[in-house]
Amino acid sequence: MNKQDPFDKIELPGVKNVLVVASGKGGVGKSTVAANLAVSLAREGFRTAIFDADLYGPSIPIMFGVQNEKPTIAHYQGKETIIPITKFGVKIISIGFFMVSNKSLIWRGPAASSGLAQLLSDTEWGELDYLIIDFPPGTGDIQLTTIQRLNLTGAILVTTPQQVAIADARKAADMFNTKRIQVPLLGVVENMAWFTPEKHPEEKYFLFGSGGGQQLANQLNVPLLAQIPLVCDACELGDTGQTIFASTDGTLINQFETLADKISKLPTVSASTNN
Repeated sequence: MNKQDPFDKIELPGVKNVLVVASGKGGVGKSTVAANLAVSLAREGFRTAIFDADLYGPSIPIMFGVQNEKPTIAHYQGKETIIPITKFGVKIISIGFFMVSNKSLIWRGPAASSGLAQLLSDTEWGELDYLIIDFPPGTGDIQLTTIQRLNLTGAILVTTPQQVAIADARKAADMFNTKRIQVPLLGVVENMAWFTPEKHPEEKYFLFGSGGGQQLANQLNVPLLAQIPLVCDACELGDTGQTIFASTDGTLINQFETLADKISKLPTVSASTNN
């Protein structure tokens, strides 16, 4: 990969909107939301890509069913360029493509941040309406590097209704709102909002509490963009490289279609052109 100044802005000239999907803690389904948001936008005709920024536990290749594929490396004028994998109409880049299977990646903060920046800048993204960045949980070096070095359109916070998840998501929001950073918060997605048994579609069980997503959205003065139900086959679909559009649950699909529509119509998001 090509060396660069660690303080330079990473230029992505063909990308209209760079959206980060973040959470304060793990286990809230952030990567599931990021992956299916990207697919939902692509299905609406937007030129979309996803970048897996979780260098320690990349899951996007598995969710797209491309974990055994390798991006092409092109050489042009002495520079190496990475050509993303494409599936479901979404361009995909993850550090997982470059790792040895079943081996952990041990990087200290500065090395991880540098690797992240190089992977972003050395990829041939082409013309995009949306680049979705799937953040790792928390507020560490990887998040700060991305925030400082990219011109971000905004951030989407994912939480469950559980109060401990809400508290951690609020910390992530504080990171985006610091004076030196000031990344717009686009809204909140409440994942695992309720559970409805397949044979009893009229019933709702609030396994992790209720109202937490709206509570967080109100505190941050941003919209609640979606309430995504806990659906049994959603996990199975992700594990087998399929999207929620292979689900039999119409509410799940509708929530993601609505989420993509709301994102595309936010006033802070650049006008995008469907192809």
